[in-house]
Amino acid sequence: MPDLYIRNCTIYDGTGLPPTSGNILVKNDRIEAVGDLGEVSGARTIDGTGLAASPGFIDTHTHSDGSLLENPQHANSLRQGVTTEILGQDGLSYAPLSKENYLANRQYLSGILGLPSAELDMSSVASFKSHYHNKVSINTAYCIAHGAIRLETVGFEDVPLRGTNLDKAKDLIRRGMEDGAVGLATGMSYFPNAWSDTEELIELCKVVAEYQGVYVTHLRDKNTDRAFGDGGVPEALEIGRKSGVKVHFSHFRTDEGTAGQVQARTELIDEAIKEGVDVSLELYPYPTGSTFPLSFLPSYAHEGGLEAVMDRLRDPDERKRLSDYLDNDYPRPIHDAVFSYVPINQELEGMSLPQAASLRGKSLGETLCEILFENEGQVGYWGSPPVSISIWDQINRDAMELLSRPDYMVGSDSIPLGSNPHPRAYGTFPRIIGRFQRKYNAMKLEQTIQRLTDNPARRFGLESRGRIKPGYFADIVLFNPDSIIDNSTYDDPVQYPTGIPYVIVNGDIAVDNEICTGNFSGRAIP
Repeated sequence: MPDLYIRNCTIYDGTGLPPTSGNILVKNDRIEAVGDLGEVSGARTIDGTGLAASPGFIDTHTHSDGSLLENPQHANSLRQGVTTEILGQDGLSYAPLSKENYLANRQYLSGILGLPSAELDMSSVASFKSHYHNKVSINTAYCIAHGAIRLETVGFEDVPLRGTNLDKAKDLIRRGMEDGAVGLATGMSYFPNAWSDTEELIELCKVVAEYQGVYVTHLRDKNTDRAFGDGGVPEALEIGRKSGVKVHFSHFRTDEGTAGQVQARTELIDEAIKEGVDVSLELYPYPTGSTFPLSFLPSYAHEGGLEAVMDRLRDPDERKRLSDYLDNDYPRPIHDAVFSYVPINQELEGMSLPQAASLRGKSLGETLCEILFENEGQVGYWGSPPVSISIWDQINRDAMELLSRPDYMVGSDSIPLGSNPHPRAYGTFPRIIGRFQRKYNAMKLEQTIQRLTDNPARRFGLESRGRIKPGYFADIVLFNPDSIIDNSTYDDPVQYPTGIPYVIVNGDIAVDNEICTGNFSGRAIP
């Protein structure tokens, strides 16, 4: 590859130090020199006048595992300045899985991950990584999926992981860490993950700790009776205490019910940090989330995997039992659900669940069960934003207050599927810089950039990434600090940001004047 020379830019090196003015020389895949370099001949030159140069943004939480394989250009993320994503999140991914289990889990997770090729080898972390290495536009790191570990040991069943099965699970994690995984991820709102108990997670995390890996957790709200402290924050911290693992909280923020309660939300965490528990956290800059509504069904309904779920939905009595649960007993509201991804019934994408229920003349629970059955579980949704502008604004302020902590970073929680995805899939990082940074002025731009770059690189062991420094990999984003902005909204989410003209991945220009080049220079790291 030809040398690359970026001239006359303002350099934010990722460390949090104030910016400097200068030039950046890239040779092959590395940063060769930074500073006042004079003229360089024979290199592609980018005039950085008026632009900020930053390390490429690192997205610590995405659900792009499948969509990257289907659409390796991944423009929704790349155009935001993201050069690295950490996959395997919420324990919902494909490795390590036997062929049979991969095929079953592939369909079960299709509402959140899409449907990559059935022919892929996912039997190890090494084979998983091979599908992304130099084959997609961005770098990828992988957290071993807790769900895959349970499938490979006890199947899609609500049984304890003990004895020889636990030994096998620990061996699978050990091999995965040796293959280059950065940690173990679980989601305790999802199955088969939520059938575990705290003891199981402590034992698994002891192996992760041996390799200085990270335990990434979407906090438990299912089967809380089998968890220390009834799940949530207490359980995650107890796992850190008893295993010695680094604990990372996924999408830990305030919402409509907790707006303005930052101190209360973080009190237990701060106490644990003082005790010596190693904790980090992440957030996304939006007031609502997105997921796959198959996960809304009660615990028993998931036993046996997707085929068994479909059998239950096919049976009239069982379907009524499930719909009654959704209408009356499901602990989260479903009235604000908006369909994001329904590939078999695409006319539903962008329609709310209440609208669909009205058209079908059925209750919300009946309608959701019907749509899940019609689409074999391949359904995604997001929650509508708050009606109150003041509450929304408070949630935004809370996000910047949290991000000002040195233990925070950003994970989009992106699900880039369908015609109506959550806007975070297209707007998370420019929204942080272009909207929150400018409006709330909670910290200096160099500090914000540190949270998006160096912080996650150090936390997840991504060597020689996250900084603009000689010898580091040339993952670089050039943006206009005065005009960078997200354009994706809840009403019109498939909109790329502006003000990010160049993105460089491993020394290759991946976005050139806001146009994706088609270079697939992303690597499976570390």
